Amino acid sequence: MNWRAYLLPGLVFQSVIIGGGYATGRELVEFFLPAGPLGGILGLLVAGLVFAVVMGTAYEFARITGAHDYRTFTRALLGRAWPVYELAYLVLVILILAVIGSAAGELANSALGWPAWAGTVGMMLLVGVLTFLGSSAIGGVLAGWSVLLYAVYLLLFGLTFLDHGPAIEAALRQPPETRDWALAGVRYAAYNASIPAVLFCMTLLTNRREAVGAGVMTGVIAIIPALLFYLAMLAHYPHIAAEPVPALYLMSELNIPWLEALFQLVVFGTFVETGAGVLHAINERLDVTARERGAGLPRRARAAVALGLFVLSVYGATSFGIVALIARGYGLLSWTFIVVLILPLMTVGLWRIVRGTA
Repeated sequence: MNWRAYLLPGLVFQSVIIGGGYATGRELVEFFLPAGPLGGILGLLVAGLVFAVVMGTAYEFARITGAHDYRTFTRALLGRAWPVYELAYLVLVILILAVIGSAAGELANSALGWPAWAGTVGMMLLVGVLTFLGSSAIGGVLAGWSVLLYAVYLLLFGLTFLDHGPAIEAALRQPPETRDWALAGVRYAAYNASIPAVLFCMTLLTNRREAVGAGVMTGVIAIIPALLFYLAMLAHYPHIAAEPVPALYLMSELNIPWLEALFQLVVFGTFVETGAGVLHAINERLDVTARERGAGLPRRARAAVALGLFVLSVYGATSFGIVALIARGYGLLSWTFIVVLILPLMTVGLWRIVRGTA
């Protein structure tokens, strides 16, 4: 059995979405906590199911069409309307980079006492190095860091449960506060369905069984750390909802210096992973265009694109702040991606897969 085909797309996907999806905890607060503790859990399970279905369909569509970059993928799916998706994706990338840039600055300031700009610039440089190195290095780093991330999140949840188990159990006994938890899960999965960032792994898939299996594993791999993190946050429900970066608050409440240092290192690494993943998708798209004109995208150009977009994004982070960015930007973009990607993929794309005309 080709385990890389089943596991690597999910590990890469999880590495890419975590920085913009749940590394700070603020995203989980915005999408799921309004439904109450139990409602949030149900919403996250819905998100995992949507990840599995959407990504499995996307993998098979990409395999059949030979799409290893998002321009090829969306041209096959949307036809002449594909630039609409590209515009939305560029906005999402800028928003994600702004969020992780802001969070990296706050992390460096709280952990090391550095000025916020130092943490942001440090992350930018590391992302630039990874994008310069290309697909092989990015795939290896993202997969390896995911394994470390799983270990740290399991440790975080275990220690939090030991200290605050009764508080978590009490929170979960409360009934869902709204009926919107299912919709929250769909919207959360829609903006996090980072298909472009995983397409370079599609060369591993050789048949439909591997594509579907990889989709199921993607849903499982992606949502388990989010569930563990959300459960840990419930130890401080409801006042944790007011924290700009709930992850930092959670670690300070545990008051375990070595774990806090390890967690901050891992989270900083996830910011680098996410930045490298979303920017690599843009570089792969530019590389395909360049090859059509007779030459590939030079490595220096890859790093230049990454750093240029980062500078633009950091301006947004410093101008609006992380809470406003997540509350305003992600909500609107989730609906946009439902319309321009999820619905076409799960209707036209699925129909063409079944008909064998993708």
